Amino acid sequence: MTTTVAQGVRVRGLRRVFGERAVLDGVDLDIAPGEFVALLGASGSGKSTLLRALAGLDGEGGGEIDVPGRRAVVYQEHRLLPWSRVWGNVVLGLRGRNLRERAEAALAEVGLTARADAWPLTLSGGESQRVALARALVRTPDLLLLDEPFGALDALTRLNAQALVADLWAEHRPAVLLVTHDVEEALLLADRALLLADGRIEREYTVDLPRPRSLDDPGFIALRRDLLDGLGVRTVLQPPPTAIQSTSSARRTVLQPPPTAIQSTSSARPTV
Repeated sequence: MTTTVAQGVRVRGLRRVFGERAVLDGVDLDIAPGEFVALLGASGSGKSTLLRALAGLDGEGGGEIDVPGRRAVVYQEHRLLPWSRVWGNVVLGLRGRNLRERAEAALAEVGLTARADAWPLTLSGGESQRVALARALVRTPDLLLLDEPFGALDALTRLNAQALVADLWAEHRPAVLLVTHDVEEALLLADRALLLADGRIEREYTVDLPRPRSLDDPGFIALRRDLLDGLGVRTVLQPPPTAIQSTSSARRTVLQPPPTAIQSTSSARPTV
């Protein structure tokens, strides 16, 4: 049974069976208002099934689900309609006045004001995914559900997209559930990382690190190792720096959100 609450998420005893297999078998989950939670697990463990249940797209499961009424989903595929211009895709399904203005405001937040009248087929993969984010933002969700939204992007575009999501979350503070296979992505973005296995939330990792986060922070490295161990991935020691790597060129990687229109600049964001 699914009911709506003002903010946050509460799931108790969620069970979803496909054939003879219980993909979700008594899942309990809490997400506080404004909290960013990442969900990891092996392929087929039920991550997307849980997300679909929270989105209201799968009502066949048993158990109790309390979620906000205003929800939005961003998938790995941008799912833009090719026959509708970008701004029309952003407000697809919405009714009321000033739809064009609302679309442009959302596009400004993702750095795509100039692409409002473009056709989706002229966009890059990163731009298309930013339009999908704008489509979610325009609905002012209390719960934002992200189903591997960066999985199809190249490495550099993926980093920029992660930074954009961190920026938008910090500005709007919806509750977020991010489904991902990327351990570093989970630890860079989330307040908590959850491990789904055998149909239940098997482990929980609190990411108590200051933002923006650095990949070479000792606390980050320790959490990454623990989470990989929980996923059954054997970690190996990295070789020490060699003479090829100059000691003066050591790099510290930080997820730093790029400037957005929220910061009253429309031209400073890197292209995604």
